[in-house]
Amino acid sequence: MRTINLIVVHCSATREDKSFTEHDLETCHRRRGFNGTGYHFYIRRNGDIKSTRPIGRIGAHARGFNKESIGICYEGGLDCRGVPKDTRTSWQKHSLRVLILTLLKDFPGCHICGHRDLSPDLNGNGEIEPEEWIKACPCFEASKEWNRE
Repeated sequence: MRTINLIVVHCSATREDKSFTEHDLETCHRRRGFNGTGYHFYIRRNGDIKSTRPIGRIGAHARGFNKESIGICYEGGLDCRGVPKDTRTSWQKHSLRVLILTLLKDFPGCHICGHRDLSPDLNGNGEIEPEEWIKACPCFEASKEWNRE
């Protein structure tokens, strides 16, 4: 088994008023040249957790961090106009919490962050600020939300 020290939370960057199934996600990733879905887990709006890539297989979700990470993606992340927004339903929030707690039992000490938190620190102040984000994903403060636990 590979060493895991990071759990990265993503959004699918799809509109909250449109369905985007795990099959749609796989099709999208294959069109981008991936060999299947790049995330290990996908959380649908109804809270269903879909296993989309074996944990033992390196992901394709966070360039430079895939080797030591697990990728979790939730369906949504854009409002009805296509603007980045935390669109997680209460079921998705619950499922994300349960999934992370379960993963931490198998991989204790993992750091939890959002995809945007892996953007480069362009001004070198030790903090990734909104103006430095490569993208808004996952559209909420994943590391701060988790660390409040």
